[in-house]
Amino acid sequence: MKNTAILLLAALCILISCKSNNTPQPDDENANPPALGKYSIVQAFPNMAAITNPIELTAPNDGTNRIFVASVKGTINVFANDATTSAKNVFLDIISKVASGGELGLLGLAFSPDYKTNGYFYVNYTRRNPSLETVIARYKVSAGNPNQADPASEEILITFAQPFENHNGGKLAFGNDGFLYIATGDGGSGGDPNKNGQNNKTLLGKILRIDVSAAGAYKIPADNPFKGNTTGLREEIYAYGMRNPWRFSFDRTTGMLWAADVGQDKTEEIDIIEKGGNYGWNPMEGGDCYVSGCDKTGLTLPIYSYSHSIGSSITGGYVSRDKNLPGLNGRYIYGDYVSGSIWALSNANKTAGQNDLIGKVSGGTLSSFGEDSNNNLYILNYSEGKIYKFVVAP
Repeated sequence: MKNTAILLLAALCILISCKSNNTPQPDDENANPPALGKYSIVQAFPNMAAITNPIELTAPNDGTNRIFVASVKGTINVFANDATTSAKNVFLDIISKVASGGELGLLGLAFSPDYKTNGYFYVNYTRRNPSLETVIARYKVSAGNPNQADPASEEILITFAQPFENHNGGKLAFGNDGFLYIATGDGGSGGDPNKNGQNNKTLLGKILRIDVSAAGAYKIPADNPFKGNTTGLREEIYAYGMRNPWRFSFDRTTGMLWAADVGQDKTEEIDIIEKGGNYGWNPMEGGDCYVSGCDKTGLTLPIYSYSHSIGSSITGGYVSRDKNLPGLNGRYIYGDYVSGSIWALSNANKTAGQNDLIGKVSGGTLSSFGEDSNNNLYILNYSEGKIYKFVVAP
């Protein structure tokens, strides 16, 4: 159960001092100190009480300038996007439905692109029914209170069994195409014993894409890779060969889909996800063979990776479009849950360029990054329950 994104005990994420072959390594503190000194990490909402185990920060584009933060235990808080605010309200409480603890819980939240008119939002959580499973569900805001969801409005869209309690993925996000994308882990244990990453008859170890533009059951986008197949391959699959994709995001300018995939024993990786892509797990871990003598033919290698001498549980972030951070514009901001390090990676034509260490979360437990409706970037500290942001250093 090593090297996963939300373990409470960092000791389970063992740091192994070995380099990955043929993969670039991020700069450490000594290699690039000028980049580290350009930015400071400060509390974004210093007057607000901690949120227990925050796992997702997002906002709808409804013109209200609010922020929503999901807690792994099964609540969603809402508050004004004001640095001086101290008040927050519980938007949704589904603690009674959610199986949480370790890597289980409420793991994803996404608002419909048409939230202003339809009031729909989507969640990804684990439950016991009675065996463990993942649930993708749609909820609706209360008709009489914009800061309160209707708890009776749940529509369950997808469920699938989880054979183990780790590697659940959990991220939800809408792409520039209006479709809902869902990250799923390989089902857990270690080394993908059930070979789910390469089995396209299961939803585990995948990036899924579905059409939820109409009420009721979801549809399969016409150009999904396995749409219309007659061999039992799951039509929801957009890309496969993932181990435990812990946070993905879309660059709202280019539409490019970035995903961070937590490694097994050696390597953490960043992938640019494309339709039909096979990202290698478990024949490969990062750019190396995980299975001895693996065949790399047809596999998409990561754009970037780092070894466990640097950090041991990657947390995916965003391509920065934060106007308060012009020096980071267009760079992919990501971090490591255990080490707390945060880097900025440049790229050109899907090729990695300069990678700078730009900050560090004290004590680690960097569970997620987030964006508000103005594309401002935030950082969540899981154990502290606090929300941070970058500012340009004086």
